[in-house]
Amino acid sequence: MPNKDLKAAYRTILDDPFPPELEISFGTGSERQTLRYEKVVWKIGDEVRGLRYGENPDQPAAMYKLINGNLALADVVSIQPGRYLASDPELLQFGKHPGKINLTDADNALNILRYLADTPCAVIVKHNNPCGVAKAGSLADAYYRANKADRLAAFGGCIALNRTCDIETARQIAQNYAEVVLAPDFAPGVMDILAARKNLRVMRIDNIARLESFAAERFVDFKSLIDGGLVAQWSFMPTVRTTAGFLPAAATYQGVTHEIRRTPTARELDDLLFGWLVEAGVTSNSVLYVKDGVTVGIGTGEQDRVGVAEIARDKAYRKRADWLAVERFGQPYNELADASHRAALDEEVAACHGGLEGSCMVSDAFFPFRDGVEVGIREGVTAIVQPGGSLRDWDVIDCCNAAGVAMVFTGQRSFKH
Repeated sequence: MPNKDLKAAYRTILDDPFPPELEISFGTGSERQTLRYEKVVWKIGDEVRGLRYGENPDQPAAMYKLINGNLALADVVSIQPGRYLASDPELLQFGKHPGKINLTDADNALNILRYLADTPCAVIVKHNNPCGVAKAGSLADAYYRANKADRLAAFGGCIALNRTCDIETARQIAQNYAEVVLAPDFAPGVMDILAARKNLRVMRIDNIARLESFAAERFVDFKSLIDGGLVAQWSFMPTVRTTAGFLPAAATYQGVTHEIRRTPTARELDDLLFGWLVEAGVTSNSVLYVKDGVTVGIGTGEQDRVGVAEIARDKAYRKRADWLAVERFGQPYNELADASHRAALDEEVAACHGGLEGSCMVSDAFFPFRDGVEVGIREGVTAIVQPGGSLRDWDVIDCCNAAGVAMVFTGQRSFKH
């Protein structure tokens, strides 16, 4: 008897049971504040459909956009209705019908991009975490560098661009497999190039051109519990969005003040800020390494800080070796049959510490002990940014001083779960 077609589930478009409109109210009586939402649907062929499915093919799902209502709690005001990004994309090419993960990946990519609006930037997200983020003088170079940072993880990812997608960028994208591409607009001729990727979803979101205006916007972030309960919190917003917001690392222990001796260079400050803003879109615990405006290694979702620093380090080594293998031999590193080629690449990657030499280390929370920063220092990082606030900040500062490494504090944790 033939096996069941297990691929069929992924071709399914589920009917969802969710209503066309949704209301969420805060308070009662005269103090009641209500947010009103409308379900997002698209006309695909002869059918009007919402999301393909949720996180998995057996989970019906619906996406809603905020259409009415204002919410103010204490001194925080929620984003106003009608300023749409991922909740109301214009689908220029449907590819496969969009599902929940496509839209939440797009949303988190925009969450990162909103803090990086001043220069051409590309963010590639997979499973709601960035694979590669880069800024550059041109959009094509930014995408090239973001994809180079981790081309393996970028396979099947969501690509977000903060400038009009031009011909050169589109040609690069079309050489790779992606699930989603979104940009504020697409230049003439670009859609003809992207059409070669028939399953690619192409989304135009014109508000990307005004992303900097979203940098300070807040919204209520809900988490559902398995007993039907809810946790509500205001969304995270990094308070440090310029280099002027960094604090020189300092801590007092047993009456003695320990201060970082070396201040970051201009290049290091630029990378420290870039990495800290990318951190807003990375699942905790997380440690990043960045260099010259691109992520070199991203460690995410680990339970301990030393472990995640090592994961980011190990990924930097592996991804650099893989890119060099493809560039020189036309094959991924893991498929190289010639042992001498692999040995030569291993030696080269080890010599430059996986590209980490001269990089900056970014942590979403404080280092409880010096062993976390020592992971980066052994690889040649020259500057570190972290929130500060550990009981042993003084020891971490001493460790950096002994290595001649600069360190700044943000005074704000950047957890994301």
